[in-house]
Amino acid sequence: MSTSARVRADACPGVFATHDAADGPLARIRLPGGAISAAQFRALADAADDLGDGALHLTSRGNVQLRGVTRPGLAGRLAAAGLLPSPSHERVRNILASPLSETAQKLARELDEALCAVPELAELPGRFLFAFDGGQGDVAGEGADVCWRDGAVLLAGEDTGLRVHAGQAVETLLAVARAFLRARGTAWRIGELADVEPLLGGIPGETTEPRRFEVNPGLPIGPIGDAIGVAPVFGRLTSAQARAIAKAGNAVVTPWRSILVLGPLAPGTGLITDPDAPSLGISACIGQPGCAKSLADVRADAARVRQAPRAHFAGCERRCGKPAREHVDVLATGDGYLVDGAFVPVGELARTLAEKGTQ
Repeated sequence: MSTSARVRADACPGVFATHDAADGPLARIRLPGGAISAAQFRALADAADDLGDGALHLTSRGNVQLRGVTRPGLAGRLAAAGLLPSPSHERVRNILASPLSETAQKLARELDEALCAVPELAELPGRFLFAFDGGQGDVAGEGADVCWRDGAVLLAGEDTGLRVHAGQAVETLLAVARAFLRARGTAWRIGELADVEPLLGGIPGETTEPRRFEVNPGLPIGPIGDAIGVAPVFGRLTSAQARAIAKAGNAVVTPWRSILVLGPLAPGTGLITDPDAPSLGISACIGQPGCAKSLADVRADAARVRQAPRAHFAGCERRCGKPAREHVDVLATGDGYLVDGAFVPVGELARTLAEKGTQ
């Protein structure tokens, strides 16, 4: 754990406080646990067409962003669709849940309802992240501030040794959040605190020796029983693709920019359904021209890479959207890229990343 003094306000975007991007206002819609109904997906597709750039942009926290929102009316549409249950809490409803775990999904719903009922918790930083891992070891590896992993309580990704059963999980995570608010000072994340032990004070449960848990892959791509895991290229879901998913049924948006579709998906959507597709391991920030800070059109450059290990292309040192897990860092410089710190010309990127994929 480390200390860090924040000298600027938390600027995480939401529905009411959008981010002023080069391609227009950016709004972020939280989806606790990633769960979204077919009707809600249709509402977002309509909003993207009517108010934004015609696409839904998936985030590394299982949320959705609309870009280029230059026309009014988004909040009203979201409220009508049940996607804005508490305007005061809309930026703090950051909750991950294992997409294939009924227990984790249920706990995410319960936490969201309980969180929105506590006025003081609306003051949490927009970066504070809750997670429920059903034991799969998937979302536990996504850097949550506080995570319940099938009984174990993790803070900033590290096991605390505290064990609580599922019936205590929601109140335990809320208690940690309250304690963080009292102790945070200028910190945005639990990992920025020098001492996290006080956050667990008074929380009932059993204690044991902390252990190191295995981190497992996220949602499989391809058929999963009656459902299917799919992914849009670079997390950009067109409104037509969103409507195709809605026609199939309800869904779960994951922090790996993939979607668990809980019904039969019609063919021909253009979504990735092949678990061996080379583009699955590559993510990228929006880059030029959508971001004024970006030094390159990173998605165009990333699209030319056909074989690579898990890699993230970033247009500037902020590295927006980077995965929480280990990956190759591909950072634009204006005249090429730094690949894990070593300069590589644009024309050599594909070969360099292919070689890293075989190491």
